[in-house]
Amino acid sequence: MHWENLGEQSAALFGTDVVSRTVDTPEFRGITFHEVRARSIINQVPGASRMPFERTVNPYRGCSHACVYCFARKTHSYLDLDTGLGFDSQIVVKVNAPELLRRELAAPRWRGEHIAMGTNVDCYQRAEGRYQLMPGILTALRDRANPFSILTKGTLILRDLDLLRQAAAVTDVGVSVSVGFVDRELWRTVEPGTPAPERRLDVVRTLAHHGIPAGVLMAPVIPFLGDSPGQLRATVRAVAAAGATSVTPLVLHLRPGAREWFMAWLARHHPHLVRRYERMYADGAYAPKWYQRRITRQVHELADEYGIGPARAGEARRIDRPAPGPAPEHTQLALL
Repeated sequence: MHWENLGEQSAALFGTDVVSRTVDTPEFRGITFHEVRARSIINQVPGASRMPFERTVNPYRGCSHACVYCFARKTHSYLDLDTGLGFDSQIVVKVNAPELLRRELAAPRWRGEHIAMGTNVDCYQRAEGRYQLMPGILTALRDRANPFSILTKGTLILRDLDLLRQAAAVTDVGVSVSVGFVDRELWRTVEPGTPAPERRLDVVRTLAHHGIPAGVLMAPVIPFLGDSPGQLRATVRAVAAAGATSVTPLVLHLRPGAREWFMAWLARHHPHLVRRYERMYADGAYAPKWYQRRITRQVHELADEYGIGPARAGEARRIDRPAPGPAPEHTQLALL
């Protein structure tokens, strides 16, 4: 492994001790970690955002999940990093995130607002297995009894079960797992760096066994590739079987940065769909309202059929006491 300077612009954004380390190991081959000491860690969500929360914590930028549709790709351009392959392989790690969060939570001006994690890039992506920032972050939130929620595609969250339960004893904790579809062929091409959908649903099942209710964000529903009635039914049925407390659909949106990367992927893999996408997303980043309403209605009807329902926007689901009995084998997913 070797060290490089990340550059003056990035140093200005993140502070002083800014270095880059390329790790040449089989599990991280081709990935560069840019280790930085951030100046702040709690972010204010812009007022114009559609997000149902106002504060976030993001210990990483860039994501090895390599989802071709990821809306966060544009953020890499702010660091003069590539929003395509660079976003997938140039991972910024805020190595001081736990200590910085502890300090900011203790500041007199902090009022204990809800903090959302995993809403930009996944806080349980593969880099977390190396840097282990989340245990310190969860400990800081637990010690201040600060409410929080986590959205993830990663199985590594199971490593932190004890900390989640401890935090839930003193504050509100919400957990959601992102599973947009269970079609394995689609998964392999659009989410190549993520755990398989069934492994993510095993996470939901394991969390429930330990008394941690988890909802599923069914995102994204991908037009013309993952939105057939059969595909929607298969996904909702699998979500229900995993014991999810809710399923909430979200149709693919294509913001600048993500749009160009996704459309290039579409032209290579499904060229016959390019014109249909250009028409569907002609007015901006979001699919037409009529299409979003149709998908939402179909998923909610299926959810009712299988005995689950949509979560309310911004809802934090409290973790109850763990269920008695031995832990299932799925707990080992955290170690894989």
